[in-house]
Amino acid sequence: MDITVTPTKLEGVLIIDTDYFRDERGFFIEAYHKQRYMEHGITYEFVQDNHSRSGAKVLRGFHYQDMTAPMAKLVRCTVGAILDVAVDLRVGSPTFGQYVAVELTADNMRQLLVPEGFGHAFATLSQVAEVHYKCSGYYSPPSEGTVAWNDPDIGVPWPYDDPVISARDSQGMSLQQYLERPAFRYPLR
Repeated sequence: MDITVTPTKLEGVLIIDTDYFRDERGFFIEAYHKQRYMEHGITYEFVQDNHSRSGAKVLRGFHYQDMTAPMAKLVRCTVGAILDVAVDLRVGSPTFGQYVAVELTADNMRQLLVPEGFGHAFATLSQVAEVHYKCSGYYSPPSEGTVAWNDPDIGVPWPYDDPVISARDSQGMSLQQYLERPAFRYPLR
């Protein structure tokens, strides 16, 4: 089984399509194969796997961990469908504040690689969605930050205006507030 890696307009944010086998019994996929990913320049050492389940109209993000505990994510939707979004938070980057949005579904088995220096968010597009993501760093509450999901300077056209969000996400900072104390500078050091 092979993978196809498609670069996006954001440096380091990659769409990954993996070959899989499907028949009357179901399917089989190698969701991650370190050697094949390394052949495409994806050299992260993933140390933690996370799995979330979200109901209809749930939106999570934009989350990041700063350079005290940076974290890249390899994201895949295993049940249902999500709109997965990465936003460039590297001050000085030519694409600062720009985003890439990709539909990840249990059927397309597509993955999105969100590198360090980017915020990550997703919105459910189905009644239930389960998201599995590999992380290159361990979860570190003192290092985490949240940029507002609905920040007009980012301008993501979310699939709904009234999502179900956490208290943390309802208090996310604006991109302008983020600029007062940025977590990332370009290039990352």
